[in-house]
Amino acid sequence: MRDECWPTVFAQLVEFIPAHEFRRCVARYRGQYRVRSFSCWDQFLSMAFAQLTFRESLRDIETCLRALGGKLYHLGIRGHISRSTLADANETRDWRIFADLARVLIAEARPLYAGDPLGVELAGTAYALDCTTIDLCLSLFPWAHYRRLNAAVKMHTLLDLRGSIPVGIDIKPAKIHEIRVFDQLLPEPGAFYLLDRGYLDFARLYTLTQCLAFFIIRARKDFRFRCVASQTVDKSTGLRCDQTVRLVCFYPLQGYPENMRRIRYCDPETGRQLIFLTNNFSLPTLLIPQLYKCRWQVELFFKWIKQHLRIKAFYGLSRTP
Repeated sequence: MRDECWPTVFAQLVEFIPAHEFRRCVARYRGQYRVRSFSCWDQFLSMAFAQLTFRESLRDIETCLRALGGKLYHLGIRGHISRSTLADANETRDWRIFADLARVLIAEARPLYAGDPLGVELAGTAYALDCTTIDLCLSLFPWAHYRRLNAAVKMHTLLDLRGSIPVGIDIKPAKIHEIRVFDQLLPEPGAFYLLDRGYLDFARLYTLTQCLAFFIIRARKDFRFRCVASQTVDKSTGLRCDQTVRLVCFYPLQGYPENMRRIRYCDPETGRQLIFLTNNFSLPTLLIPQLYKCRWQVELFFKWIKQHLRIKAFYGLSRTP
């Protein structure tokens, strides 16, 4: 059997993409309107090929794909490849086509990792919400002005800790504070949300409580409260206190009128004193700091993104609509 009869590695990877779902996404946003030759599928395959082969620019993509000649057909690409065609497609076509496709793939991937161990004894789902900053050149990306001499965007990520799968990613200019993204969150009843101190807003945390979701967040140094009750803890494990508390300041109390659980923990490795706030009163005390430690997976995810995806040199300079 001749070698060209075997499918390429890229074509075998593309087989995992549900083509019928992609066509639905295209039809939903009229992606093929007035498109003659270079289809949305061709655009997706070209950009996926660029990421997997570490292409540096649109010209690099054009040169590499054209060098394949007749093998483009076996890759699944039917349209003519040119730098201007790619640039026009990336600028004018609706980005929501590919965002919806990503949601479809995430929905397929999450059940595959549903049985993965979390590292702690927790039956429910746990999410980590955090963001990372991606620096940009101010002269090339003036719409992302951040500080006086530089530009940046923030990638806000909600990560399912079972399998480290991103459930949602939102990229916004770095000037927008993290707490603004909190408003877009659709809480899942019974799930745990592990939050950085940047998301500490009592009114928004109370929204999680009303939606029957749980949060674990670190308290700030100026946190003022009144102790309602206290439980005994085993101080040999690093625990220092487990208290039921209530806010005392007027505006925070208006935002969160119910009791919270306050846990103080001393990290045995670093000796740091960590204070956690949560609305869950049923989990064992030691499980709260152990579960919060799993939040580090989102930092590892950001590191992986920056190491493996082409975000140092973008294929376009325009702002997403």
